[in-house]
Amino acid sequence: MTLPIKHWSHSSLVTFLRNPLAWYKRYVEGVYDIPSSPSSLVGRAGHVALQHFYGGIAKEGAVELGLEYLRNVPDFEINFGKARSRRAKKFKRQGMEREYLQAISFYLERPPRYDVVGVEVKGTVEVEGLPLPLKAVSDLVVRSKADRKALDIIDHKFVDSFSTLKKDKPLFIIQAMFNYYVVRELFKKPVKRFILHECKKRRNADGGSQMRRYVINYSDYKEEFALFHRLITDATAEISRPRAYLPNPSDMFEGEDSFNIYRLGLADDRSL
Repeated sequence: MTLPIKHWSHSSLVTFLRNPLAWYKRYVEGVYDIPSSPSSLVGRAGHVALQHFYGGIAKEGAVELGLEYLRNVPDFEINFGKARSRRAKKFKRQGMEREYLQAISFYLERPPRYDVVGVEVKGTVEVEGLPLPLKAVSDLVVRSKADRKALDIIDHKFVDSFSTLKKDKPLFIIQAMFNYYVVRELFKKPVKRFILHECKKRRNADGGSQMRRYVINYSDYKEEFALFHRLITDATAEISRPRAYLPNPSDMFEGEDSFNIYRLGLADDRSL
């Protein structure tokens, strides 16, 4: 059986479930031409800063490296929205820098402390019973405070508002499953928990904490492991058959782009 992709990742699976045509364009054809939102780029800059901070660089240096990343993103990679003129784009960029500096200062004011064993851990692994390998990137892999013989996985998200569904949010669980298998295989140790830190980028009006922590203890999610295996198997079966990839016009991120691809007939693989 010939498959159009070599592995699944959290982002590719979620994209496939949300918008199959956008998935086909990005993960099969390898076309990455959708500009990123200012919010997502601020989040990436925050990840760069934390990658260096937990890698051993002082706070000031880590913050500066995140800012350097943000300033080096070219204009054509940014979705400026209604900002069209050079002046408007410059103003937008200044706002992005302010938002980044505020967000990272919130996090680094009292940063969580960990016994770090890996920073920005990447890997692609085969999992028994699954038809395709799994790929994942873990912000941090640390020695678990709940079990010193095991590992925890740490993920950071810079958000406009805190998640309402907390640790049982399906997107969190799917991501946690990908990271679990990759870290377990790379380090050959038990993996205890997936810990997600959300850092709110805008100051709370009530003066409350800008940070929220969600903990997924893998031993509590045995049914979700079985569901994850079924989802990967079913998604793989779905992409293995000749099919028409249909757009999702309601997709707030890529609906318009996917509809234009469909209009031009550029992603119909039923003849393959």
